[in-house]
Amino acid sequence: MTYFFYFLLSALYLFVLMSFVARALLRPHREPSARMAWVLVMFLLPFFGMIAYVFFGETNIGRARAARYREISSNLGRYTDTHPIPDAYDNIDPRHAALFRSGQSISGFRPIGGNQAELSRDYVDAIDRMIADMDAATDHIHVLFYIWLNDTSGLRVAEALKRAAQRGVTVRAMADDLGSRQLIKSEHWQAMEDAGVRVVRALPIDNLLLHPIRGRVDLRNHRKIVVIDNAITYCGSQNCADAQLKPKYGPWVDIFARFTGPIARQNQWLFLQDWMVHVDEDLTALPQRAPTEPEQGGIVAQVNGTGPTVRASAMPEMFETLLHGARRQLIITTPYYVPTEAMQSAICAAAYRGVEVRFVLPARNDSWVVQSASRSYYHDLLKAGVTIFEYPKGLLHTKSLTLDGEVAMIGSANLDRRSFELNYENNILLQDRDFVAALVARQEEYIADSERVTLERVKGWGISRRLWYNAVAMLGPVL
Repeated sequence: MTYFFYFLLSALYLFVLMSFVARALLRPHREPSARMAWVLVMFLLPFFGMIAYVFFGETNIGRARAARYREISSNLGRYTDTHPIPDAYDNIDPRHAALFRSGQSISGFRPIGGNQAELSRDYVDAIDRMIADMDAATDHIHVLFYIWLNDTSGLRVAEALKRAAQRGVTVRAMADDLGSRQLIKSEHWQAMEDAGVRVVRALPIDNLLLHPIRGRVDLRNHRKIVVIDNAITYCGSQNCADAQLKPKYGPWVDIFARFTGPIARQNQWLFLQDWMVHVDEDLTALPQRAPTEPEQGGIVAQVNGTGPTVRASAMPEMFETLLHGARRQLIITTPYYVPTEAMQSAICAAAYRGVEVRFVLPARNDSWVVQSASRSYYHDLLKAGVTIFEYPKGLLHTKSLTLDGEVAMIGSANLDRRSFELNYENNILLQDRDFVAALVARQEEYIADSERVTLERVKGWGISRRLWYNAVAMLGPVL
């Protein structure tokens, strides 16, 4: 009887396991490496692997929320589709037109000229500029951050929003419910609401155990968006917090750019999409309200917004298109590097065909797992001719790519699977020699402060170290 009971129990476990394996193999929009990784996890970690799959195995924000995102995406009036300003393809170098067409296929935005942009010097300067613009706002302020802390910088922004609301400006503020949980649970969140700021928790987590029914718990809104009066917007990697975000890893090193012009209405559209999914408020006409006609010429720019309700390949496609478009020079900075196979091959291919490729990552990362996976890719990159640098003066958090000194992309997206498949992200792709020169100068500052990683150094890593890095990288698709 006992043996028969164990036989039935084993058969039931095997049936459940194979059901999970079949689901992982049949799930659409998933790379073979991701299927293999999840099957490996479920076989190596009996029972716990299946539990992990329930919580983290599928890109799912819930059917109702996904349907709402798609409905708003299809119905919301885009500025570039309704305003009588032609797109900027005539002003784009023909060599780069395909880059912007790839971007247009993601969010529907055409590249548009008439913009101006300037990089902030550092964390404090970015916060100072945002607050100055908020204090000068006359109609509305929209803010969305993944991490918004109740530290000095975070509370300075909160006070600026309260001042604006009290003088009659419409203020809408969103913060990711996981990344900004410290502020949301504090008295400052309620104080903003009491002052007239409309506050919303993005992708709320109410019950951790029941959350898998409604969607994956670690699928987050990673965007950083500020839009003021439909005329000013900010984009970059900086969160709403002090630079000492995690003191253990030193100051976070970021960039945040201030844009003026019609690009603000494209970022406005992304914010409103997130807002209207969470709030029953029709704001479809707002992006069409242009306060002034754009200047002639100026920077050609285009917003790219990705997430789990956009096609799964959108963000890696965008990066890979940029990588294949380089002819002379590529400089890339990212804190997290867990690429798709196609992206790793595209970077190597650029170096093989003679492009000067420089890649800057942090020497010390707040995710030791991701850092281990990142280093597993060093050997092939270096062998192809890529120059790798590790930045030691804090956590280099800047997400930037410059191409041939003419095109750049900045924003919230990392070169990892989370940004590609799980998180809502926002980037701006642009063409302008002056702005790109300023961004390259900032990248050169990082390089000057960094230590070069050589092929000899990587070959000198011990067997145990290389084994660990490569083992972790095998699980890259589930990180």
